[in-house]
Amino acid sequence: MFPIFAQAAPKALNSLQSTQNKFCRNVTYTHWYIRNSVLHRDLELPTIAKCMKDFSKRFFYIADSHPNPPPRSAVSYEAQPYHLIRRHGMYLSIHLTFLQRQ
Repeated sequence: MFPIFAQAAPKALNSLQSTQNKFCRNVTYTHWYIRNSVLHRDLELPTIAKCMKDFSKRFFYIADSHPNPPPRSAVSYEAQPYHLIRRHGMYLSIHLTFLQRQ
């Protein structure tokens, strides 16, 4: 698994997971009624999401002890809260209030 998949769209990751499931099913000659979770557990094979989570944890663990300051600062980064205003009327009233202040 490459770090580039961290920025992949959920649809692409689902497609990769589906391909992995089909491959596991074909290799083991498993019937259609066996759950994918059982298949992964029996094969001791992590899912794509689990791999990405493990790689992310490993990256931040390594970056925390890195001598270079930029990777170390990535560990302590806290994203600003993002509030999405979905209603257009509310957006319009906020925008008009902002214009009146100027």
